[in-house]
Amino acid sequence: MEESKLMFDNCSRGNESSSNSKPPNPLAGDRRLVASATKKSLVRHPSLVRTKLSDVPLEPRTATGDHATEYLPILRSGAWADIGSRSSMEDVYVCTDNLMSHHRTTSSNEGTHAFYGVFDGHGGKHAAEFACNHLPRFIAEDEDFPRQIDRAISSAFLQTDTAFAEACHVDADLASGTTALAAVVIGSSLVVANAGDCRAVLCRRGKAIEMSRDHKPCCFGEKERIEASGGYVYDGYLNGQLNVARALGDWHLEGLKSIDGGPLSGEPELMSTRLTEEDEFLIIGCDGIWDVFMSQNAVDFARRRLQEHNNPVMCSKDLVDEALKRKSGDNLSVVVVCFQKQPPSNLVVPRGRVHRSISAEGLKELQGFLDTLKD
Repeated sequence: MEESKLMFDNCSRGNESSSNSKPPNPLAGDRRLVASATKKSLVRHPSLVRTKLSDVPLEPRTATGDHATEYLPILRSGAWADIGSRSSMEDVYVCTDNLMSHHRTTSSNEGTHAFYGVFDGHGGKHAAEFACNHLPRFIAEDEDFPRQIDRAISSAFLQTDTAFAEACHVDADLASGTTALAAVVIGSSLVVANAGDCRAVLCRRGKAIEMSRDHKPCCFGEKERIEASGGYVYDGYLNGQLNVARALGDWHLEGLKSIDGGPLSGEPELMSTRLTEEDEFLIIGCDGIWDVFMSQNAVDFARRRLQEHNNPVMCSKDLVDEALKRKSGDNLSVVVVCFQKQPPSNLVVPRGRVHRSISAEGLKELQGFLDTLKD
């Protein structure tokens, strides 16, 4: 599985990664571009409208005043990727169980800060690699992180998008795009930011809880935003060109995105929840996984594997291998984040009251027997 190992070594911020094995940095030759992209202020394009997800059954984030009783997850993560049936690999992922130690020079005593992401490139791999390198750094270096985490993450997405536009201006060969899904764990809080059709699914005592929404052009909310921004949806494609409604990059595609806005949005949609002892693990995958897995099906499959070996890396590989067996036609990448040391427990399903009935034929025979007793 050489491709998978290469992906993990290049893009992971884990303990086994080397600073010499990071993907190429398109901005390394001009630090002015990075400086211009790391401004603190968040300026949203006029077309970027946040969508509310009030219908998602998640527990609201509560105040953290009582730190003594706050549940703190024990993080273990792993990832796997495969080129699949495609001729080139455009997926990238990152696993960082300690975000602050990798992106801040001063030590932080603020507790757990972890970052996990999957980036599904299209039209090349440059945008995915760029986002993998820069998005975690923009989040960690934001002055308001983690106090205003939603603002910091949204700002980091747009800063990454703008910085990549400037990099493409310097080198036109970088032109490409990528979907992006990032999961950030701060103490017991889980925040997921998504732009595109990657998906994050939380396992809560065996139940699948979707922590993101697929951004397809044909979805009502996205189609409404696209048309309000001067775009259109043709045969399920944004302006007849892309099958996603949100993505980073793609600045080279005419009519989709500009500095003043456009139908292709780079702003993420955020969802958050408070982790408890009932939360077992999180699955983050590119659309190639979800083409052949329903969310609950993936949770059931991963849960059984973790009960067998309790290894998030092996679980990620199991998910990828199963997707290949199910004939997924895309690149495949998965990140599995476990929140406890022990494997998922066996769920005891309470036995309901058994309702017994008798058929009409049985009733007739019973009535006949009773009649004979009368005689």
